[in-house]
Amino acid sequence: MEWITIKTRIENGDIYAVISNHGAELLNLVLKKDDIEYLWSAQPDIWARHAPVLFPIVGKLKNNRYKVGNQNYEMFQHGFARDMEFEQIQRNRDKVCYRLASSDDTLLKYPYKFQLDIVYSLQANSISCRYSVKNIDSLCSYFSIGAHPGFNCPLLPGETIEDYYLEFEKTETAERYWLKKGLVVRRTDYLENEKEIALSTQLFNEDALIFKNLASTRIGLKSKRTEKSVTVDYTGFPYLGIWSKPGGAPFICIEPWYGITDNSEATGQLTDKEGILALEPGQEFTCEFKIIIT
Repeated sequence: MEWITIKTRIENGDIYAVISNHGAELLNLVLKKDDIEYLWSAQPDIWARHAPVLFPIVGKLKNNRYKVGNQNYEMFQHGFARDMEFEQIQRNRDKVCYRLASSDDTLLKYPYKFQLDIVYSLQANSISCRYSVKNIDSLCSYFSIGAHPGFNCPLLPGETIEDYYLEFEKTETAERYWLKKGLVVRRTDYLENEKEIALSTQLFNEDALIFKNLASTRIGLKSKRTEKSVTVDYTGFPYLGIWSKPGGAPFICIEPWYGITDNSEATGQLTDKEGILALEPGQEFTCEFKIIIT
């Protein structure tokens, strides 16, 4: 199926954003006063996405397969929503809403009827993204949902990734989930009364940093040399992923998740998957994160 990509610009006095109907993906986020682009440019030879929406799974399934009861299904990393055409159902100057509904095609991959609404809205120098998942089926449905925005790092010419660091809102003591071939293989102590993580070209050599139930609800990408920063408010999200392509790719992804990739011992039953959410017929699940740029 061929889709026509439609890009929509929303703006206020401080910032503007561009969103595509393809995947309801945020493409640009710019501070008007200095015309700085904060969002990664999706260079195809490095990482060909900007800020994909992860639904109805986050991460990878063991063997790219799962079960609902005795029925087997195949689904690839991060689910299918990021590669589907959303309908734009509402728009004004500083807000836009998209919708993806289940179809005969999605039911072949995911046996639940759903309605996913995504609302982007601007307030001063921030953009909020609200996800609403409604179960329009007659059975309880199971899903995960998450965000995967990539931010330019460095933000300014003449800087390097070593000029940047991540700063949590609060001092953290936390375990890290370790991945091998996209699956969780172990958890170990990682942060010990720490508030900052220094960035380097080696930091992501063993894939993403993944944490659960952090004390903080915000994390900032900050420069040692300038006042430029990106802060992600992930209030309510139980998992936080931080990722870049190994070897010093010029972007950092800060990813709030309701859900996580499979572990190497996963049973394959969707209902057993760590972090999976259950939604009764007619019920709606809503979550929201915010990106603040300076």
